[in-house]
Amino acid sequence: MMHWLVHSDDVNDLAVRRGLGLPGLSMGPTTDTSINMPKAGDVIRIIAGKLFDPYTLTLVEKQVIRVSRATGRVLDVSPYDDQAQAQAGEEVIDLSGLTVLPGFVDAHVHLFLHPYTETSWEDQLTKESLTERTIRATVHAKRTLLAGFTTVRDLGTEGAADADIALRKCLSSTHVDDTTSNALIPGPRYFCASRGIVPTGSYGPKGAIHVDSEGIDGITGAAVADGRDECIKAVRRQIGAGADWIKVYYRVRSRMSGVSAETGEASMNTFDEEELKAMVECAHKYGAKVAAHATNGVTVEKLVALGVDSIEHGYDILERSTDSSTGTDTDNARQVLRALARSKTTWVPTLAAYYTISQGSDRPGSAWARASEAFRAALQEGMENIACGGDTGVFPHGQNALEMVLMVGLGADWRKVLRWGTLGGWESIRRGFAADVIATCGDVEGNFEGAVSAESIQFVMKAGRVYKREGRAVELA
Repeated sequence: MMHWLVHSDDVNDLAVRRGLGLPGLSMGPTTDTSINMPKAGDVIRIIAGKLFDPYTLTLVEKQVIRVSRATGRVLDVSPYDDQAQAQAGEEVIDLSGLTVLPGFVDAHVHLFLHPYTETSWEDQLTKESLTERTIRATVHAKRTLLAGFTTVRDLGTEGAADADIALRKCLSSTHVDDTTSNALIPGPRYFCASRGIVPTGSYGPKGAIHVDSEGIDGITGAAVADGRDECIKAVRRQIGAGADWIKVYYRVRSRMSGVSAETGEASMNTFDEEELKAMVECAHKYGAKVAAHATNGVTVEKLVALGVDSIEHGYDILERSTDSSTGTDTDNARQVLRALARSKTTWVPTLAAYYTISQGSDRPGSAWARASEAFRAALQEGMENIACGGDTGVFPHGQNALEMVLMVGLGADWRKVLRWGTLGGWESIRRGFAADVIATCGDVEGNFEGAVSAESIQFVMKAGRVYKREGRAVELA
């Protein structure tokens, strides 16, 4: 009996609070009569040619997925029977010529950014108005959904203040007592980290005249906090504002790059252990999770020990030379990977960002070469606690699948990559269940890159509502 994983519409979904979802919803009927006895005309019957199960890593032939319009949830999944007839009033969606999958998850996006090849990060923050950046974010949200990504986690607005909290409301649709409050705009299920938190002097943008000032014209890339009390206050403020996640940044001494590239690019601990511990404990106390921007092994090791929920990047996870007390022993560096692999912390390697920044160059020492080496080492260690997140925004929204394609290109089994791009993301981001179903006309076994491209995604359903059909966006009322 296979499992069909689906995800909650959002944290305000009344059905989630009533406990109507169970992890790993099995094929066959559920036990809740409010789901098993839908009203006439409420049911959508999806016929899948092949169905990918992220638990068993198998493609199952000819399945039927029954979805409730009223709740936006999967009712059951069962083998297709040629003789079975749809019940009166059921809408039938025939995807028998396609491969059906759970909706993709991008665990690291920035909807308020667009590619740096178009406009630099600093110019986006200081020369584009909040109105322009928000309108861009709505366009990015639609492109993301139509590419098959029904859930994303936005890890910082990067100077757009708390605009992600308002955007989340515009993207959300809530099912309550068989009525649907429709989203204002189409887009993925959206989890937010709001501003992110940095210590004094460690983040931009910075002016050329007053280099010791935080931000330019009042615009800062993240919230600044120093010391245990300020860090706790910053966490409380962001959770109170509506953040699902707390983002903790580690940055470089970027102003040194003009005189010493090695110093300017070096990664280091910027928060001390007491500050980090306080933020992690405070966030967990209030039910929020913590994502940490970290690159080298020393930093990752400390963060894992403190119980952060996800490590972002980690392209220098094999490098421990930034800490003189540990040296550069490669065996010790491998121990960091092993500790991460055994932990409850999810690794989001953001390979696509480094591939894009390095323009695909694998010259020794490039960010892409280091990220590739780290990911291959993780595969050798058998790491499974991985989620797909490309740092999308560094490269175009709608091309989110690049992260999965690069993972396969570096030697990962396509089945595991599909698990990391669905189940891995869901388990990391949040709990809960809803009908998120996509379908591709491509061959995931023979041509993975083509199969997961936005052009091959022919069908997209989020929470029981169809947004893309026969390769075209569905016009919403």
